[in-house]
Amino acid sequence: MRTIGHFIAGNHVPGSAAAFTEVFNPATGEITARVALAGGAEIDAAVASAVAAQPIWAATNPQRRARVFFNYVALLNREMHALAELLSFEHGKTIEDARGDILRGLEVAEFVAGVPHLLKGEFTEGAGPGIDMYSMRQPLGVGAGITPFNFPAMIPLWMFAPAIAAGNAFILKPSERAPSVPLRLAELLLEAGLPPGVLNVVNGGKAAVDAVLAHPDIAAVSFVGSTPIARYVYAQAAAGGKRVQAFGGAKNHMIVMPDADMDKAADALMGAGYGSAGERCMAVSVAVPVGRDTGDRLVAALKPRIEALRVGPASDPASEMGPLVTREAQQRVLRYIESGIAQGAELAVDGRGFRLQGYEHGFFVGPTLFDHVTEEMDIYREEIFGPVLSVVRADNYEQALGLPMRHAYGNGVAIFTRDGDTARDFASRINIGMVGINVPVPVPLAYHSFGGWKASSFGDLNQHGTDSIRFWTRTKTVTARWPSGIRNGAQYQMPTMA
Repeated sequence: MRTIGHFIAGNHVPGSAAAFTEVFNPATGEITARVALAGGAEIDAAVASAVAAQPIWAATNPQRRARVFFNYVALLNREMHALAELLSFEHGKTIEDARGDILRGLEVAEFVAGVPHLLKGEFTEGAGPGIDMYSMRQPLGVGAGITPFNFPAMIPLWMFAPAIAAGNAFILKPSERAPSVPLRLAELLLEAGLPPGVLNVVNGGKAAVDAVLAHPDIAAVSFVGSTPIARYVYAQAAAGGKRVQAFGGAKNHMIVMPDADMDKAADALMGAGYGSAGERCMAVSVAVPVGRDTGDRLVAALKPRIEALRVGPASDPASEMGPLVTREAQQRVLRYIESGIAQGAELAVDGRGFRLQGYEHGFFVGPTLFDHVTEEMDIYREEIFGPVLSVVRADNYEQALGLPMRHAYGNGVAIFTRDGDTARDFASRINIGMVGINVPVPVPLAYHSFGGWKASSFGDLNQHGTDSIRFWTRTKTVTARWPSGIRNGAQYQMPTMA
């Protein structure tokens, strides 16, 4: 059986700890590899490598750092199909979905190839008598990223590409459930011209996370995962004086107004609710039709689409939805379905009995639809992270608006309508970080920033876009006056520019 280790100082290392975990093929349930779980020794070695490599990398001028990312983009395009197959094999998502995962990460690598412009400071000539003032953005030193299983390419790239382009070294702690693609991303960046030690990949569980959060040489931490862990990461890292961004869970709503094109709304909900088996922090898990007739028409449009959805392994090009990532994830989703039934929701489409010949041991759950869900139910309040869509009916627009406004999570939200006034009011008033108008999954492009509100995000700066450069750098401001502008004699009052 293949054993997956770590990538430190440009080399694959097996790891010294005696702890391992298993990697599965989610479609078959078979164990395909085991992953060495790092302890403090591996984290220390990775950080030491990063600390040694970072000053030389930071001193490399921005154009040359940008050239590495131009090369990297070319390599990611070259390896796209192989990366997608590898990702699908460990995660379970379809090949096309895996390509989307990689492409959205690649776009951030393209964005940071413009780092010479992004790092420019400000300059004021003659700020005072003989005084010039200017600012510069400088790297923090060593950063770290802790990433989830559901986007093994995209989210690591969202983190390490801006950090490294800005002159930092980086420690990536990916999910041990899907470890192969992050390691391959590191290999390709080395091939693109990155010096060894600037990017290190260390696999591990909670012990590795805690070692990252406590390490005194790590200046900043970025995290994506569940809200309870995001709170923990934020509290622990911030207490240690680190800069932190921690992104948590979600419960994304899509409001469907009576004037919406019902076929387009239903198609949008299919992709947003069941794509990647619902294992997305931006998945739509709550549909909110406004008005009884709208609700009836929406459910009638959804049911035949759900029943026709092709569920299968990534190896089948006809598959539109794959399995969940682990047996535990499958059982958790099934428990939520049972909870919805017990708490009085109407099960319109039941995915519990899904079986696929030849893949009976895979981690599949069929697409599931609940109608007449209420705010008190667990399936509404909690993040399921599976192919379960809940319909919560609203009598009017204000009632529909209030649902996501009151919810604890604030990651993404969407509205489908033909009315510009309604759409504009919705975008202005909603207290959610990312808003879609006739767009079900409003993940911003690389040159804008990604981040939620409320219990979906902890920290002040978002991922990618200009926020990422701000997060991975700090500003130094210089006030300069040369001898010809200096008055004779000491001055004891607060300095001014007069």
